[in-house]
Amino acid sequence: MQQRLNKFIASNSALSRRKADELIKNGLVKINGKQINTLGITIDPEKDEIVIDGKKITAAKESEKVYFALNKPANFITSRADELNRQTIMSLLPQIPNLKPVGRLDAKTEGLILLSNDGDFINRLSHPRFECEKEYLVKIAGRLTEEEKQKLQTGILIKEENGYKKTSTAKINIVEESKKASTLRITIHEGRNRQIRKMFAESLHAVKYLKRLRIGKIYLGSLKIGSYRKLTQAEIDAYKSA
Repeated sequence: MQQRLNKFIASNSALSRRKADELIKNGLVKINGKQINTLGITIDPEKDEIVIDGKKITAAKESEKVYFALNKPANFITSRADELNRQTIMSLLPQIPNLKPVGRLDAKTEGLILLSNDGDFINRLSHPRFECEKEYLVKIAGRLTEEEKQKLQTGILIKEENGYKKTSTAKINIVEESKKASTLRITIHEGRNRQIRKMFAESLHAVKYLKRLRIGKIYLGSLKIGSYRKLTQAEIDAYKSA
């Protein structure tokens, strides 16, 4: 049965589809000994040999699909492993082959992280084209003016590796505010590195606390910090059938 190359790699390794695409574009993937750098290629897993940077990728046995929601504590890394031996969220979960986080949260940020070994489910929630909403509770220094709020909601330039880029639209609701600090709820559909912290930094409001409350139709709810739960069938079906 034919299968897209990036999907095959993601289903049978610790790599995401996006990382697989990056390796393909950089010429680090070989099919039957031939180096390729074209995206969208399909393969026959039973006949074709796939090698990434000298390592052969073989089809794993079909495993039960699992879907978890985790309330990430601060000072845990959203990664399967860490070269600096910092605590990763994987230590809070059962050891299941190819279990991967859906997106990331920076080390200081708390809240909802989804994890699964279902590549289609991960892709549906994390690929930019689906514009999956993410809602956060954020506490900032000072009071947000109406002008600052409007700029953040319509898009603001933030610094990235290749210069400044404008964010997409956001929704901001003020929960409480004072001259010293304010609590807000902000909803975005992008997943740039440290995006919310950068957005408020550009408005000269340091983020004191950040917690993710929701990803799409899946809510953190009353899940205790450091704990995880299985997703309900309704939560799973909302993205498997989309």
